Amino acid sequence: MKYNQIGVIAASSNQKANKIKDDIIKKYKFIDLTNSSSTNNNCDLLIAIGGDGLMLHLFHKFQNNPIPIYGINCGTVGFLMNSYNDNDDIMAKLSASVETKINPLRLRAIDANKNKHNLIAINEVTISRSSSQSVKLSIDVNSKNRISSLSADGVLVATPAGSTAYNFSAGGPIIPFGSKILTLTPICPFRPRKWHGALLPTKSKVRIKALDYHKRPAIATADFSQVENIVEANISQDKSVIFTIVFDPNHSLEERIIKEQFISY
Repeated sequence: MKYNQIGVIAASSNQKANKIKDDIIKKYKFIDLTNSSSTNNNCDLLIAIGGDGLMLHLFHKFQNNPIPIYGINCGTVGFLMNSYNDNDDIMAKLSASVETKINPLRLRAIDANKNKHNLIAINEVTISRSSSQSVKLSIDVNSKNRISSLSADGVLVATPAGSTAYNFSAGGPIIPFGSKILTLTPICPFRPRKWHGALLPTKSKVRIKALDYHKRPAIATADFSQVENIVEANISQDKSVIFTIVFDPNHSLEERIIKEQFISY
């Protein structure tokens, strides 16, 4: 891919990330956007140096003005990032890179005070308990009630990109990228015990209602943004928003999701 003007953002508290940022800005004359609060710039690519958390924050920050992002991993897992060493030719890597397009989930929630909330999630939307008691949830899919009362720690809806994260830890399946499927996964279900979740087409509309929410409060989380004491959550894929992740060749998101299924550690 060819990019004309490139900005760089590093995780502010990560010393290694900031050293890499300073080095490549000096070498390639990229634009330092680390301390910029503006979402309006003339860059046609952002280089994000840090971990997956930084990448997710940038997608949320630029949701109204999406810009391709190339990640350099200085965190832990770095599932959405690329590897880097001091001898790498960044421009050569970018020229050979491939772009992956993803659509986020859209969460429209109503809390106990009748306030409305509108959030996006790249990985997952989670409805979970916020007290010592389990939550009781009613689940509709495409306006049809599928579970009248789920007693559990919660339930989540994950995209293919997010299926290897919290969803997988909760016992949900890893979804191949491009499969046009979402996963609906319970978290520590108590009743019904034998329900292990569902795979849904990406066009599905999921409505989750918190039952007895005064006694058993629930919290909705879209990636890292939270809505407390929800009464109702409507979740669907938002195809009007398109994010672009830039990967090194042979390390696409599709390849990473396949590889993750064969890791035995």
